Amino acid sequence: MDTENEIRFLEVDEEELIKKLETLGAEKILDHAKQVRYVYDLNPKQPNKWIRLRTNGTKTTLTVKELQNTTVDGTKECEIEVSDFEKTNLLLNELGFLARSKQENIRTLYKLFNVEVAIDSWPKIPTYVELEGKTKEEIFFVGKILNLDAQKLTTLDVASIYQSYGIDVLKIKDLTFGDKNNGVN
Repeated sequence: MDTENEIRFLEVDEEELIKKLETLGAEKILDHAKQVRYVYDLNPKQPNKWIRLRTNGTKTTLTVKELQNTTVDGTKECEIEVSDFEKTNLLLNELGFLARSKQENIRTLYKLFNVEVAIDSWPKIPTYVELEGKTKEEIFFVGKILNLDAQKLTTLDVASIYQSYGIDVLKIKDLTFGDKNNGVN
């Protein structure tokens, strides 16, 4: 499995960050794209390891993720691109994998100095930015150039970020923007 090198900065000002990125000449990859994902447990279930099927309407990926620890390089993943979100979900269902949750977020994605800068908005929590690159040095460099608040830096995964706001996302079946409860059922 490949190593993910990523950090997040919580509670960012999206407009201010976009201005900085554009001033620095960052390349915009996605603009407020709605991402939809299904999350599946392995069989047998393993703590800190799961399957994710995600689409942004243009690109769909199937990924096995494993959270080994909460460091910059603590997440491992094996990912492939697939051609059809719904058919891949049906295939997984036929193999005995039923989604434990459906999740949505809105992502604006830039590339700056070979680092992906993803501004992510999720239901029920403040917007944050995720920096992902080939090396730790690259992502910390970009964080510094963007003048992101080091006090808001975290290496926590999404579920742990939700937990820091008092929300157990693992118990939420539909985490979407679509209903009167802001998607939290």
